[in-house]
Amino acid sequence: MARNGIQFQKGLSLPEFQRLYGTEEQCEAALEKARWPDGFRCPRCNGHEHGLVYGRRLKRYQCRNCSHQTTLTAGTILQATKLPLTNWFLAFYLIGQAKNGISSLELSRHLGVNYDTAWLLHNKILRAMSEREEEYLLRGKIQIDDAYLGGERTGGKVGRGSENKIPIVAAVSLNESGHPIHAKIAPVNSFSSEAIANWSLNNLTPGSDVLSDGLACFRAVTTANCHHKANVTTGKHPSDLPQFRWINTLLGNLKTSFNGTFHAFNFDKYAKRYLGGFCFRFNRRFAMAEMTERIANAVCCCMPCTERDLRLAEAYG
Repeated sequence: MARNGIQFQKGLSLPEFQRLYGTEEQCEAALEKARWPDGFRCPRCNGHEHGLVYGRRLKRYQCRNCSHQTTLTAGTILQATKLPLTNWFLAFYLIGQAKNGISSLELSRHLGVNYDTAWLLHNKILRAMSEREEEYLLRGKIQIDDAYLGGERTGGKVGRGSENKIPIVAAVSLNESGHPIHAKIAPVNSFSSEAIANWSLNNLTPGSDVLSDGLACFRAVTTANCHHKANVTTGKHPSDLPQFRWINTLLGNLKTSFNGTFHAFNFDKYAKRYLGGFCFRFNRRFAMAEMTERIANAVCCCMPCTERDLRLAEAYG
């Protein structure tokens, strides 16, 4: 049997990671390249001429036009961090290379920090990855399906009424050969026409061809000027539905990943960013060696947020 080229790609080995990001100076240089790929830009006046001010833990960049001073982390989700950049880049690496994701507890052990610090760092990175994913729209031929994420709680409601089960919409776009290109998975308030219409407007490119099962709410993708075709699947096993091969594979991988990695997880509260992190890795699966660099790019584009912000439930439509 031929090996799956994606699964067996070389990726970024730990020795290679240490060679590229093993020192604070190397991480500073990589973060500077990620934040200002065309050279320094002042966040106040957009000027590029600058000087350097040393004497603090992170060097400061002083704009020669307006004299504003800034650091590499100011204005990003890394703002005010007390951790060395080597810890952050190791977290980028571990989160990006883990096939099934990584828990905050495991991250704390690898980084040598307490659980609360690891949770904060982990969720900041996932937020940046999730926000990066929101920029992309699916286009062309698209498979879409509904699912529930989460499990029952002891003493709580059972079945679909469980407080820790949330409805999610998963979709994957295919190339001309019928292979998956890009995936989007997000929680929704319900499987109603209104919720699916809102999701479609934010995630689908007008003119796309959407294939779904017989769930009535999916007809609402036409709100985003997409073409819709329904294929009733009642009573059929996923293996008997080749037309839904890739969306079923995606959902299967998602559930396997989450069930094996996150054992005490508030799906209703944090699902959006964890699903965004899963899609971030899936959509860049052809370039595993570049994953650390791409997470650094996402982090530099994400605005600062506090722990209180991260612990608030995320809104979704």
